[in-house]
Amino acid sequence: MANITRIDPFDDLFRGFFVRPVDFDGAPAQPPSIKIDVREQGESYLIHADLPGVKKEDIHVIVDGNQVSISAEVKQEKEVKNGEHILRSERYCGKVSRSFQLGQEIDDGKAVAKFNDGVLELTLPKRTETTSKRLSIV
Repeated sequence: MANITRIDPFDDLFRGFFVRPVDFDGAPAQPPSIKIDVREQGESYLIHADLPGVKKEDIHVIVDGNQVSISAEVKQEKEVKNGEHILRSERYCGKVSRSFQLGQEIDDGKAVAKFNDGVLELTLPKRTETTSKRLSIV
């Protein structure tokens, strides 16, 4: 005898939708991290950081020695039209940041930052001169 199973097409559609409570503020419990790629190219480092939905003026990059810090403000316009009811909002709105160290100090005077299509590109030349100074003994 064959087993017959009834399949409800809406079962898969709504499975998991109401498992977790909906956060109407739009902020998940933990802010997303900035995803980066770091490459070493001869005398410089090339960094690509994904910052989708961020405006160029809301990005801040700080280079201090071999420490690089990237921060950005993710802004979301919350325009609710008359008669609309938000069922689920998962997009993050707030501040994101990421810091990391490189193997060598950076020449911050020659560093270049570009932002295009949600990707921040940093070209960070390695510092060639040493900052140590020989002291004369008097």
